Amino acid sequence: MLATKTRYRIEGMDCASCALKIETAVRRLDGVADVSVAVAAGTMTVTHDGADLVLVEKRVAGLGYGIFALPATTKAATGAPAAPAYAHDHAHAHGPGCGHDHDHSHEGNDHKRHDHHAAAVVAAPSSANDHAHLAGDGPWWTSGKARLALVCGAALAAAYGLGHFYPVLDPWIFIAALSLGLIPIARRAVMAGLAGTPFSIETLMTIAAIGAVIIGASEEAAAVVFLFLVGELLEGVAAGRARNSIRALTALVPKTARLIANGGTREVPAESLTIGDVILVRPGERIPADGAVLEGAGSVNEAPVTGESVPVAKQAGDAVFAGTVNGEAALTLRATTAPSDNTIARVVRLVEEAQESKAPTERFIDRFARWYTPLVVVVAALVAVVPPLAFGAGWDEWIYKGLALLLIGCPCALVISTPAAIAAGLAVGARRGLLIKGGAVLEALCTINAVAFDKTGTLTEGKPVVTDIVTFAGDEAGLLAWAAALESGSTHPLANAILAAAEARGLAIPPVREAAALGGEGVSGTVDGAVLFLGSPKAAGARAGLDAEQEATIRALNAAGKTVAVLLADGRAQGLIALRDEPRADARAGLDALKSAGIRTLMLTGDNERTARAIGADLGIEVRAGLMPADKQRIIGELQREGLKVAKVGDGINDAPALAAANVGIAMGGGTDVALETADAAVLHGRVGDVAAMIALSQATMRNIHQNITLALGLKAVFLVTTLIGLTGLWPAILADTGATVLVTANALRLLGRKA
Repeated sequence: MLATKTRYRIEGMDCASCALKIETAVRRLDGVADVSVAVAAGTMTVTHDGADLVLVEKRVAGLGYGIFALPATTKAATGAPAAPAYAHDHAHAHGPGCGHDHDHSHEGNDHKRHDHHAAAVVAAPSSANDHAHLAGDGPWWTSGKARLALVCGAALAAAYGLGHFYPVLDPWIFIAALSLGLIPIARRAVMAGLAGTPFSIETLMTIAAIGAVIIGASEEAAAVVFLFLVGELLEGVAAGRARNSIRALTALVPKTARLIANGGTREVPAESLTIGDVILVRPGERIPADGAVLEGAGSVNEAPVTGESVPVAKQAGDAVFAGTVNGEAALTLRATTAPSDNTIARVVRLVEEAQESKAPTERFIDRFARWYTPLVVVVAALVAVVPPLAFGAGWDEWIYKGLALLLIGCPCALVISTPAAIAAGLAVGARRGLLIKGGAVLEALCTINAVAFDKTGTLTEGKPVVTDIVTFAGDEAGLLAWAAALESGSTHPLANAILAAAEARGLAIPPVREAAALGGEGVSGTVDGAVLFLGSPKAAGARAGLDAEQEATIRALNAAGKTVAVLLADGRAQGLIALRDEPRADARAGLDALKSAGIRTLMLTGDNERTARAIGADLGIEVRAGLMPADKQRIIGELQREGLKVAKVGDGINDAPALAAANVGIAMGGGTDVALETADAAVLHGRVGDVAAMIALSQATMRNIHQNITLALGLKAVFLVTTLIGLTGLWPAILADTGATVLVTANALRLLGRKA
């Protein structure tokens, strides 16, 4: 049967423990096949078959989180007409003590999703404004968590003041103060227990606070509750920073655009633009949509989107990205994508989807936490009762230590250690145009020790350019102008290269008469009264003899992997033009960066051996040429059997089998949809050096994860020992938990400062 996917925004979800509670609660509902929760994106995707989605919302709201569905439509895999998925626009009454803001609009549209599984989903049109209602909007001090922490702190301060004047009422005053914060915590603990998570942090906190009151430590219990609320607030602030790193991308797109229509220009919302609309962008303004230049020429600062430090020259026919900044000249553009599918929207959408994909380390930590927390409860109970029962120790002392162990053992810091780092790593990559489709891919990139590149469009620009002009008679300008005249009516890539070279030199192209294309040989025509022919050396040699020196020049150029066209005028050789698909400007540096990191590089190409060898020699890379798609896939398998972890980089349909077979498939920017869909990651801006940067980012992220796990477990071990020997109590215990969580999150956020 058809499974349906419904996506939600979740408010107040600031750590992986929150996500685990939500996932467990929703997964237990009838009709729910799968649940995927992304803390960093603040989203939940529910795959279901006839589930009661109102009950899904009630279950999540009962846990103390805000929730609203994102509109989408679903369709059957058979191609049946689309039917509207569940969507709504209403406010939720989340009950007292939720601690979150719920006065929010339920507007917004979901992103289109690529579906690789049995479920099929087609999202409704969306835009960057989907991100306008994420949890954490506005200053942190206006949030529900901040208000609750403030009230609890004020009550604690008042309790200390009143206790000074009425010491006999001390216990009751502090019990009243702690109940302001504990009641909401206890309510969430009960709801989490009923929803399948009995050992949540709220449960541990509630048991510890109530136990402390029972043994007469109500003052300390009140302080611990306050510190717990402050810790939750700090987690929310840190999570908000992580979300803002992605939301900052959406802010690059201007809210309005200047639409040219009906002979005039008017300002319209950028969201209202459609494909084909003509837009005017003035100097200094941000470009509101992906498009192609119709009129005007100037430079565009693409640094906000691509990280390219030097403005890029643009002229008629060139592509521009939404969010980039127009330079010194007005440009008239034609929109080529809908607002919901521009470059920035696609990056944000795919990063959010990637954040819902857990890495192997993250899945292991989740499984570990499910056993770890109950074990902590058992150990804490044994610490509380065994010494008094077996050795006659004081009950109050050891119950107090057992309660402290409950707080020390909370798994929050451990559970957040991996997803926080992965979310930051994915965000950093997205800012640089390094799209990584999930934590599993990010982790796999760390192990790569061989990278196989396609040639055309990956290591090279993907289009030929004129590299040499050799004259046998006359000058270079005249030779190129005559060649351009013959090619002026052709759309062949070699013709385009010759025309581009003539335009770059500012040459006037003379008119041609009696132009004709000679299949497999070249082109001919009459220019300035001379009968011209431009074609292959073989065809030219058959029409006019080439001397030994001319043939030697042709052989040398062919040996360099260049295609040679010979120009004849009235039956005599005038000169030749050599063309080649040149390596990308950063290809050599990018390959050198991989080699310096100890990574093997090789070229897998379907091009001929001679051309491939010439390019390979220029770049210093191992070459395998003349390959069919199946050959590329086979070679990837051979490398893997040698024990190598292989990344395959390509941009075409013929790369798709090898991309799928590699440990990590990486599509180059500008590649085909098939390559982008098949690949695990994408270098959106076509820089070869970004492959090394992507692997380096993965390695930095994994180092960060290992640091976080060490930090989380190390602090717990230290405070476990100090608590058992009586050096620390409840206050340090809660600081060990919330402090470790904040430290781990802050360490993960250091990744956001990476420049490469």
